[in-house]
Amino acid sequence: MASDGILIAGAGIGGLTAALALAQRGIGVTLLDQAEKLEEAGAGIQLSPNATRVLIALGLADRLEPAIVEPAAIRLRSGHSGREIATLPLGATMLARYGAPYWVIHRADLQKVLLEAVAAEPRIALTLGAKVDDFTFDAAGVRARVNCGGAAAEYRGAALIGADGLRSTIRARLGDSKSPRLADRSAWRTVAPAEVVQPQYLEPVVNLWLGAGWHLVHYPVRAKAAVNIVWVIRDRWESIAWTTEVDRSDLLARSSQLPREARSFVQAAGGWQKWTLCDRAPSWSWGNGLVSLIGDAAHPMLPFLAQGAAMAIEDAAVLARELSRSPVDPAGSLRRYEQPRQTRTARIQRAARRNDFTYHLREPAASIRDTILRALGGERLLAQHDWIYQWRP
Repeated sequence: MASDGILIAGAGIGGLTAALALAQRGIGVTLLDQAEKLEEAGAGIQLSPNATRVLIALGLADRLEPAIVEPAAIRLRSGHSGREIATLPLGATMLARYGAPYWVIHRADLQKVLLEAVAAEPRIALTLGAKVDDFTFDAAGVRARVNCGGAAAEYRGAALIGADGLRSTIRARLGDSKSPRLADRSAWRTVAPAEVVQPQYLEPVVNLWLGAGWHLVHYPVRAKAAVNIVWVIRDRWESIAWTTEVDRSDLLARSSQLPREARSFVQAAGGWQKWTLCDRAPSWSWGNGLVSLIGDAAHPMLPFLAQGAAMAIEDAAVLARELSRSPVDPAGSLRRYEQPRQTRTARIQRAARRNDFTYHLREPAASIRDTILRALGGERLLAQHDWIYQWRP
């Protein structure tokens, strides 16, 4: 039996950040992940000020700096005409308005920095090839039953945190084994080397094209050495895989619906993958006793507000704060963590679903939407995000 402080199942962004936040407060962590090796995966992600201030407080800014791009703006464009609709200021505006920057980064680069920080932290023990299958409680805490490459092991801790993603085993063992809700959309993505795209696409701007039943997002990552491209389309295709290779002929055929500029941009890039978009309805029961959830295990959401990773990072900060405030009452600490997080993440989940509707309107509703957005302008559109970006742990 292994025992060390808090047990965390899952070494994704949420699990790694939670481990670091707990260790920063002097709490030991045993971090378990079923993967034999944590591979580079995913594509670009956006980190708004509510997330970056947590990462900065963990002392990660200098390590992240070589990999990030700090965009100057978010530019909304019509997928029908290609015209600019509105531009939301980022860059210096973020620091002035929210006290923290807005970053874009490749998910693998963020994971690499988090892993390096975990490896350097003596309070954290990371074990790979270890899948938490079940748990029980006793007078000493929680006992996690772990499959280590076919061999059974048991880990004991003061609490168990499920950070094991969309199809969380911990969530299922807590009583919610329902499948995620399919959004009838798939996201096609690639990270294109800088040399295969035109120079204007390396401009530090998040570009968001709003089309009829689709939208396209692209921005530079890896210090402008590459461009992250995500194209979301209506699609009943379903897969539980995080990465599925795309048949390029299918991509080229579908790209005919894009305006000329966007079509040439998408067609120039290669090595596309796709994944099925899904979420869950907000839940008001994340835990029981000495067990709770964070990140996608607790509140999977659609990516139409760019807050999935940010919410996991926020969870980590609040979880660490509450567990450090009352170390003799971990169950009570978990309930105090859950209450405000459930309220906030439910609001984010619902807002992301509304954006799913708004982003993908068809004519004539799309023209009405664009007229309203244009009339509001970038400053007022940014102000509508204050409730998200002003959050502090």
